[in-house]
Amino acid sequence: MASFARLAGRAVAGAGVLALSPVLGLAALAGTAMVGARPAVFTVAGLAVFGSVFFLGLLLCVPRPVVAWGRWLRALVVLGVAAAVIWQVSVATLEPAAPSGAPSKVAGQRSWRLSTGSELAYVRVAPKRVTRPEPVVFLHGGPGVGDLAGDSAFYGRLAADGFRVYVYDQLGAGRSARLVDPRGYGLARDAADLEAIRLAVGAERLNLVARGHGAQVAAAYLAAHPDRVARTVLYSPDGLSPGRGAGRPETAAAFLGPLGAGGLPDPRTLAVSTLLEVDPAAAHAFAGDPGLDAHLTLLRRRSPSPCPSPGGTAGPVGGGGYVALSGRPAPASLRRDLAGVTAPVLIVKGPCDAQSWSAATGYRRALPGARLTYVGDDRGAAYLGVLRAFLTDRPVAPYEGEQPPPGYRGPR
Repeated sequence: MASFARLAGRAVAGAGVLALSPVLGLAALAGTAMVGARPAVFTVAGLAVFGSVFFLGLLLCVPRPVVAWGRWLRALVVLGVAAAVIWQVSVATLEPAAPSGAPSKVAGQRSWRLSTGSELAYVRVAPKRVTRPEPVVFLHGGPGVGDLAGDSAFYGRLAADGFRVYVYDQLGAGRSARLVDPRGYGLARDAADLEAIRLAVGAERLNLVARGHGAQVAAAYLAAHPDRVARTVLYSPDGLSPGRGAGRPETAAAFLGPLGAGGLPDPRTLAVSTLLEVDPAAAHAFAGDPGLDAHLTLLRRRSPSPCPSPGGTAGPVGGGGYVALSGRPAPASLRRDLAGVTAPVLIVKGPCDAQSWSAATGYRRALPGARLTYVGDDRGAAYLGVLRAFLTDRPVAPYEGEQPPPGYRGPR
């Protein structure tokens, strides 16, 4: 019995050490980066600590034979298993995805050079005769993931109602410029860019249409410039909860899920996210924008969204780069700042939705002029009909309940 207890104790201790090995490896990676080491140095330090601790954990898990040849065999087997795992982790951490090159231009693509210093790619769709003075500006989700071609084709249909329509890639996303320092991304910069866009297009007020994380951008702009918004539509909005710091937004947490081989967290994404926590410049030196874009694109393809985009297109393109991992956290004061907004806001939820139902009702409570409506199918035509009705001041059936209706497939 005592012998069995010792074996069980060693196995439990070994499992604990194995579980600690990636944590300690990432801690060594971050600590070495914090003292100013180069990427080659902090990467080797992290992998060395991971490998050493992982090897020790395996030794603890495997009982120590009595005979000498058994101990040698145990050591060789453990060393072989450890070497194979460490090799796989090292390759996954160090080997970048092959950059796909700059995305090709889409039909009608233009570029804004804004007073904020941002250079943003956009598409403008206009009717033959503009009958509505406030243009529609679409804000994509992600953060950092847009579909300039698909979104401009879908939302460009609003031009038939007399609107000028602008669809653009936010800073750090798609075909727009990247920042050398990832710390420059944020909702304040996004709102400033949007105000610069308003001035560039010569509009007194804007109609904002947002999807996913774009709802936070719209909310930040509403809070900063409430008198510059005519109407706002938030489709499947991301929540208003305060951000959790660089490197740990909700989207980063999704990337850290079972996206790697065998359903394990992806080592390269773990490394970049950890470095973003302690030194964004080190993260950028470790994985530049093209390589990280390609890497995150591969991860998105392994775990595609179960919900179709409203327009029925192929969905978001591009990995999102450092915007996707560094995030654009919502400040704690945002909900309070929205209490004085009087512009009409429509929140739209569909039956298949990646964002929680509570996020939508949170916007309804935070915005005095907000209404919630439910589109009961996944067809883009149904959503487009609701969108057109609201923007042209026609009635839209509200959904008053706090709980989702039957048939809703998504988080609560």
